[in-house]
Amino acid sequence: MKHSTTIHTADGSSVTIRPRGAYEYDLETRNARGETIATVIMDRADVRALMAEMDEVAA
Repeated sequence: MKHSTTIHTADGSSVTIRPRGAYEYDLETRNARGETIATVIMDRADVRALMAEMDEVAA
């Protein structure tokens, strides 16, 4: 993933995944009011695994 992606949830919250350098990503979670709840740093393999799991759930 070379660009930011935002996933919106049913309750109005969101998770934004942004590249952070060549091999890491920031995952920022926000509540429905737009307040940042947490930011997590993940490596490329973990982000790919997360996205694959989300695809499985959505299918």
